[in-house]
Amino acid sequence: MAMPQMKFLKTFQIAARRGSFKAAARELCITASAVSHQIKVLEDQLGLALFRRGPRSLSLTEAGTHYLANIDALFSRLETVTAQLQIRFRRRLLRLRAPPFFASELLLPQLGRFSADHPDTDLQVVAEVGPQNDHSADADVSIVVGAGPWPTLRSVALFSQVLVPACTPTHLRDTPVDIEDRLSNQALIVQNDRPDLWDQWALANGLQAPQPRQLIRLDTMTEAVNAAEQGLGIALVSAPLAARRFATGKLARAAAAQLQTGEIYHLLVRPEDSGRPDVSAFTQWLLAELAPTIE
Repeated sequence: MAMPQMKFLKTFQIAARRGSFKAAARELCITASAVSHQIKVLEDQLGLALFRRGPRSLSLTEAGTHYLANIDALFSRLETVTAQLQIRFRRRLLRLRAPPFFASELLLPQLGRFSADHPDTDLQVVAEVGPQNDHSADADVSIVVGAGPWPTLRSVALFSQVLVPACTPTHLRDTPVDIEDRLSNQALIVQNDRPDLWDQWALANGLQAPQPRQLIRLDTMTEAVNAAEQGLGIALVSAPLAARRFATGKLARAAAAQLQTGEIYHLLVRPEDSGRPDVSAFTQWLLAELAPTIE
């Protein structure tokens, strides 16, 4: 005898538990006649009646009661085996979104350690250019710059945005910085999306607005920092994010004056994702990795 189709067995199980073809149809999102047809096909295959059908009643036969008990056990076992299979063999995908400079300076150089400790978790990193102050719908973890609040999300403050003037040690030696002279002998590197940062820096430190000999305009902080590292001039760079470049001597602070922007880097996750093992593990790992960098 050919084995009954799985969908017929499931239809029988639900109809038997509900005691109604109409109720089973609603749960299965099919018509009551389709439920009746599937049960009839199953009974014909078995050569046994599984239900007693009355004008206003539906009940199991003795054969139907016996069959239901065994099918319940089989479906329960199948669900358990399926769940265990997914836990053991399914690869997790952790989707991360971060600003490009954060990704290149703090995330990617150290991400190999997380990857080595979690070989069953695949990683997708998206570094988007432009404003990032909310959690992306297609990300599990987002790193954003902002003040919040995010009432529907769980947020973890990472560090404040502090900008400092930076250039190469060689540039600093060859072209001494005179901030009182309004940086008139300098080439200043400016981010196109934040053209007033130098004015904000001057105002925060009680200085007059700079009057540099040249302006070099670039689109992103990554480009601005790279330009400074190439000796093109002085850029306002994120002190926490560029810590590795300062430590290796690729960049040097051109002046002690700094700008506290009031912005804070946050890690954002949805509440329903925060309990996921991969999301929780990544959050704890990132906080541990950032601790010595941002002290």
